[in-house]
Formats: sequence, structure tokens, C-alpha cells
Amino acid sequence: MAQVKEITASSLDTKEFIKEKAAEISQIVGNGVAINALSGGVDSSAVTMLAHKALGERLKTYFIDNGIMREGEPQQIVSIFQKLGVTVQIVDAQDEFFNALKGIEDPEEKREAITQTFYKKVFGKLVKQSNAKYLLQGTILTDIDETVAGIKRQHNVFEQLGIDPQEAFGYKILEPLVQLRKDGVRKVAEATGLPVSIYNRMPFPGPALSARVIGEATRERIALVRKATTILEKELSGVKAFQYMAILHKNRVTGMRDNKREFGQQIEIRCWDSIDARKASPTQLSFAMLDKLAARIVTEVPGVVSVTYNITPKPPSTMEAV
Repeated sequence: MAQVKEITASSLDTKEFIKEKAAEISQIVGNGVAINALSGGVDSSAVTMLAHKALGERLKTYFIDNGIMREGEPQQIVSIFQKLGVTVQIVDAQDEFFNALKGIEDPEEKREAITQTFYKKVFGKLVKQSNAKYLLQGTILTDIDETVAGIKRQHNVFEQLGIDPQEAFGYKILEPLVQLRKDGVRKVAEATGLPVSIYNRMPFPGPALSARVIGEATRERIALVRKATTILEKELSGVKAFQYMAILHKNRVTGMRDNKREFGQQIEIRCWDSIDARKASPTQLSFAMLDKLAARIVTEVPGVVSVTYNITPKPPSTMEAV
């Protein structure tokens, strides 16, 4: 595996980086067509803008609606990019993803099911339709580090695992952000003209809300964690944290409602202070805020009887639960 040379955020010349990467993309793709998937996260958004600068209309950008995103996400992201002159097509692939996730509880098996569905089934079809020979994606250095170290396999890392995308999926993958970590990517995203709602956006996992459901990620369980996520993001929007999330646990717990026993669901809240996700410490939220979050979640999310807060730093914890 070739060693990736890191460009730190402090040494990054964003203007020069954008110029170099746009030229590099243009040279590699030539007169052909490239495609990319936009999730609305800072990594995929920065790649979209870099590739748009390099290729213009020869970049085909898709938002894959996999059914495991946050509330209203596809429409919100498409609207932001339309204002920037980038056309984004929404592809409804919910059935494909939920069929692939059926019966799977192991976190690595879930990641693999999503990876195969995304790259082989959904994108394989789009590649054939567009005649594209290249896929641009927002792999960053932390993705590679965590995959190689065996902490967790990131959905977008292939070469580092000995997988040839050309052989496996029928196209080559370009990774213009691979030398950067999250703080560097934010600087690039801002310099490309993206709004603060994108370049300061919290990290969100590739497997989306399925990474926040412990156990099987059914439509019903995704709907529960989506509702809890909406509450959490609204209440913590003014908190200066690196990332926060709601996690639906697999095991039910005993609760009480209307003086009756209720064997219900439990939601774990995590909120992190970090610079680049390599290390993190739990944000010291006030008890009043935790109390408010718990009250809203048990009232508004059907079947939830328990809300907990994670207070373990990374390491030994990780940002996501699975």
C-alpha cells in the first residue's frame, strides 16, 4: 500500500490545492465523463465542487436516497447545490438498500452490504447509463487510518484493503481529498464557495443512520432513530461540538408509562469535542440540556423509555457506536 503524504490544515494553501486538484481531475478524466455521489457531508460536497470546477457539465452528480438519511436531507442538499450552479439528480434506491440490510445485525456485515449495494448495484447501473469511467469520492486520511488499523472499515476505502474498483465495479475511483483530515477539508470546502451550513457541517457516517441502529436496520428502526436525531440536532444546534448523534440500542429495557410496565426502546446520546476525530472527549452538556433531550425523546419518539449519555472519551470509545 502506497503511503499517503498528509497535508495538515495549518500548512494547507487552499487556493493552490483547489487549482492543482481541479487540473489533476481534468487531466485524468480528459474528454470523458465522471460521476460522483453527493451526501451533503463536507467531504462529498468539497469533492463535488472540485470536480464541478474541473469538468462542468461532464460531471454527473447524484444524491442516492438510500432511505437511511436524516429528515428531508435529499431535497435540502439538492437545493443548496442548485443555487451554486451544480445539477444534482436524486436516485430513489430505498428498496435496494433495505433489502440488502434485511436480517443483518453485525456492524461490519451492514457496512459491507451497504458498500456492495452502493458501488456495485446502484452505482454500477449509473456508470453504465452515463458511460463514466471515473467515480470521484471524498475519502480522507482518517478513513484510511481507521480502516488500515482495523478500528472499523470505512465504506469508501478500497485500495487500502487490496480491492481493485476497476475489476470489482467497472470504474476507477479518484480521491482528491485523501491527503487531508476533516479540518483541512473544511478549509477547502469554504474556499470553493460552499456555504457555512455545509463546510461547518458535522461529520455523518457513510452507512448513515444504519450506523446508529445497533442490530438490524429495518425501516421502522431507522424511522425511530431519524426522529430522535431530528430532536437532538434541533436542541443542540447552538452547542459548539464536533459531532453529536442519537443511537438506537438493540436490547429493550423495562420502563413505565401511564402506571403500566412498558418494555421499550433505549436511545443513547453522544456528543463530542474534537479537532480531527482521532481523539475526542464527551462535551460537558448541562444537566438541564440532557433533561430536556430525554423528556422530548421519550415523549415524541414512539416506544422509547430510556435515554442515556455517553461519557467515555475516544479512545477507548469511538465516535460512532458501531
